[in-house]
Amino acid sequence: MSQLAIYPGSFDPLTNGHVSIVERGLEVFDRIIVAVAHNVRKSSALFTVEERVEFIRQSFPEDRVEIDTFTQTLLVDYARQRGCKVILRGLRAVSDFEYELQLANMNRRLAPDIETVFMMTEEAHFYVSSSLIKEVALFGGDVTGMVPPHVAKRLHDKFLERG
Repeated sequence: MSQLAIYPGSFDPLTNGHVSIVERGLEVFDRIIVAVAHNVRKSSALFTVEERVEFIRQSFPEDRVEIDTFTQTLLVDYARQRGCKVILRGLRAVSDFEYELQLANMNRRLAPDIETVFMMTEEAHFYVSSSLIKEVALFGGDVTGMVPPHVAKRLHDKFLERG
């Protein structure tokens, strides 16, 4: 039986930490669906869902990674729709753990048949978040090595467009 996992997130923008989780996840799972969520709690995304999907597509050309989007549905409902029993999540710090533990327990309460698997972010990426990347890029900081090169270029271009 093929093991499928869903790696959900807003990926605004995709970071090398995200890339690492997917690459390492592929060592454990046969296939991963990278599910770009339109997060209703994050009011203003820098990149459109379509742009984020394209960032992921450029980073993972292999057929074991599927890119999908979902909105206004519970993650566990989306997982069931996709026939998936595993949610893959990355952890960076203690603050992530507290939040992710709450989510995992709520998901378990809603869908006891779906497991959450946590993977620790590599040391090189543990301090990187999409929010921090956007802030650094906004003020002209160098994000090389923290995001894929195509994302770094698009961040630079995006902030030039905004003036």
